[in-house]
Amino acid sequence: MYSMGLSIHSIGAIGLLVVVFLNIVMLMQANDLYKYRRKMSIVLMPLSSMAIGVAVFTGVVMMAAKHLDFTVENIVMIVISVVLIVLEAKRAKMLRFLNVKKERALEAYKPFGLKILYIEFVLILLVSLWMYYI
Repeated sequence: MYSMGLSIHSIGAIGLLVVVFLNIVMLMQANDLYKYRRKMSIVLMPLSSMAIGVAVFTGVVMMAAKHLDFTVENIVMIVISVVLIVLEAKRAKMLRFLNVKKERALEAYKPFGLKILYIEFVLILLVSLWMYYI
């Protein structure tokens, strides 16, 4: 059961990595702020939230299976989970308050959004590689 839980947690982490990559691609291809915000609110934001939730939930289940044994790896994953949630909230808040009527609003948002998504991608990739090779 424990090995199956680890497998599911690994799949959740890979899924989260794919969702962040999908967010990067969608932001790079975005030309219209209104359409991008609509895609984000209907598809990408719920998908991102669900992927983070899957990784956090399976991590919590694995922590319970280990009788709440806090190791350095577990603490790092908890911190990264909180950082991911905060970064996603900042990105969503910035996107929500963009003025659709401004001409260059999407161009102003893209560097900020891409920076956050790149940070998320690198964090998830590094912690996944670290856990895979332990």
